[in-house]
Amino acid sequence: MKFRRRARNDIAIELVPLVDVVLVLLLFFMVSTTFIRQSELKVELPEASSTAQQTDTSIVEVAISADGEYAVNGRLLVDNELPTLMRALREAVGGDTAKHLVINADSDARHQSVVRAMDAAGQLGLIHLSITTRSPDDTR
Repeated sequence: MKFRRRARNDIAIELVPLVDVVLVLLLFFMVSTTFIRQSELKVELPEASSTAQQTDTSIVEVAISADGEYAVNGRLLVDNELPTLMRALREAVGGDTAKHLVINADSDARHQSVVRAMDAAGQLGLIHLSITTRSPDDTR
């Protein structure tokens, strides 16, 4: 009796399930990865009130005009660059990082100008920062 030989099946690795598993692992690691924040500056937003505050010598004020010009404690700066602003803030603070920095920006000032002032304060180690506001019923 002559038996027929069975056709030999080639052994192969299925790649589709393997690719699926790799993609699921990749997705898992992408979702579960934590990102490091390079720098963080906490901002204290003031509440607008009708009572006037007393002037305090431990307050340093940075005024930003609509054109992006800076004034530290009423003294206009030569240019609008970060090193100049940092130098002026360093002189006004005098090494006391516990002083309170108040940013008084024009409503038409560019966002970059305000961020530059906040960055200068952060680099100098000033941790008490507030941005002035006005009540909605105040007129210009």
